[in-house]
Amino acid sequence: MCGRYVMARAVGDLVAELEAEADAGLELRASWNVAPTSDVPIVLERLVEGVPRRQVHVATWGLVPRWAKDPSVGVRSFNARSETVLEKPTFRTAVKSRRCGVPVEGYYEWKKLPDGKKQPYLVHTADGTLTTFAGLYEWWKDPAKADGDTGQWLLSCSILTMASPPDGELAGLHDRLPVPLTRNGLTEWLNPAAEDPAALLELVLAGAYAVAAGWQLDPVDPAVGNVRNDSPELTVPIV
Repeated sequence: MCGRYVMARAVGDLVAELEAEADAGLELRASWNVAPTSDVPIVLERLVEGVPRRQVHVATWGLVPRWAKDPSVGVRSFNARSETVLEKPTFRTAVKSRRCGVPVEGYYEWKKLPDGKKQPYLVHTADGTLTTFAGLYEWWKDPAKADGDTGQWLLSCSILTMASPPDGELAGLHDRLPVPLTRNGLTEWLNPAAEDPAALLELVLAGAYAVAAGWQLDPVDPAVGNVRNDSPELTVPIV
């Protein structure tokens, strides 16, 4: 599962690390406690005059399918289970042609302790580099707004999850894991010309555990449990 994460990179740094481009006016809000329904950066590829262009956009975290009557359904669809994503009505159209990456600097997970309390951990790369999770995106058109109105189209996204490894630290932390992409996996996953989503899913899942094996788990301040708390201090390991 992924319910909170860290994304505090500046636009320029993010674009450089993802080898992408972005609109000159793109704005990102640094956050050390990103929660569902927040605006988050995603990376996707679109065909521009037949040539794939990798771009960074800002989307609402919580996927709103095109057939939704209103955007409230996104509250329940910030994660997509890899086992059912090809069949679930909310995700099955997006997985065919609207795949994205969701870059993070780390994500939070809560571990239940023997005394019943829950201790949050920050899961991140040891060297501070970005992790990009496999994601899906959708464009939803607001029927209450006229064509051309500001905010007529909502871009939203979801993060793909899988079962945690059968053993190791991650297995003891949570039974679900956001799906991290290898460098090659990101290229394949974003490819807008790919026509076999089942094969793509198999490809990215095959490399996910190897990426996750290099992650570091640090216990952090329980203050991260309150979404109103948002500062770099949340990511500092506690003794």
